Parts: sequence; C-alpha cells; structure tokens
Amino acid sequence: MYITISNKIIREFKPCYDPSKYITDENEELPIKDWVQKYRKVVPAKDILWLLLRKEFLSEKDLRLFAVWCAREALKLIKNPDERSVESCNVAERYANGEATKEELDAAYVAAHDAAHDYDAAYDAVYDVAYDYDANVAAFFIAANSAVTAARAASSYAAHAAHAAAFAAQLDKLLTYF
Repeated sequence: MYITISNKIIREFKPCYDPSKYITDENEELPIKDWVQKYRKVVPAKDILWLLLRKEFLSEKDLRLFAVWCAREALKLIKNPDERSVESCNVAERYANGEATKEELDAAYVAAHDAAHDYDAAYDAVYDVAYDYDANVAAFFIAANSAVTAARAASSYAAHAAHAAAFAAQLDKLLTYF
C-alpha cells in the first residue's frame, strides 16, 4: 500500500487531467495526510476522494467501513429511513469486521434493493454498501451519492454549498483512516 502521494503515483491511476495542473513540483512526495492537508484547498475534494478510495491506499475493510459511514450520513438526511436500509448498513459493517457472513451480506443487498424502490440517492448509497462491489469502487460511488443526497436535501439556493460541505466532511472522515 502507498503511504505517500506524488504526481507520479497519481498518474498511475490515469486521472482525467494531469495532476501538475494543481501540483507543480514534480519531485514532491508527501505522506498522505500531509499531502491532503497541503492540497485540499487546491485540488477538488471529489478528486482527492477519487484518488484515495482504492486498495492501493486503504484496506478492503477500511474502504467498506468508509462506505458504510457515507451511507449512514446519507440516511440521516431522510426523515424516516426504511429499516431495511439501516439494517443493510449494520450488516455491511459487521461483514467488514468479520462478524457477518457473505450470505448475510447478500441478503442485506436484496433487502436494500427492495427498499430502494424510488432509487433516491440515499437509498442507492445504502444499496451499494450491501452489494459486494470491489470495495474501492463502492466507496467512491457511495461517497459521491451521499454528497448528492446532501445537496438534494438542501434548498436549491444552498445546494452547491451542501454538496461541497458533504465532500469536505467525507474527506475529514477519510483522513481518520490514515
């Protein structure tokens, strides 16, 4: 696993733009937390999440636990979340901690799918947690979905600020894993 970040490392993941757009020192290589603290006001938060939410930086367990946290944050925005969605987060967390079986996770996936009848972004996030995706892919999409949910929950005037705040909160939480 990587413990530092540099433009060279970022390029290994084939970003949609050259990292030198934001980081001009090609020789700079910093520990992950230091890099994020230095560049979080320069590099868009969603791009930092895109970079770090992968198995090269976090274990599958940590990726899944972060995804569960994001899904729970999205559920907080719903007045009366479906209990099946809440329980799918519980099962996914237990699975990440080795306390639930793959069969229980699969059953939670089916229940979360049934709860997502209106395909609201918050329910989608929970649904994805229960689904056995490659953990880094799920973590990134769940982070994005819960940020979208935060924006939808805000008034249209404040939607942009809510979206940015959700990504910032996710980034703060993600840093606790390093």
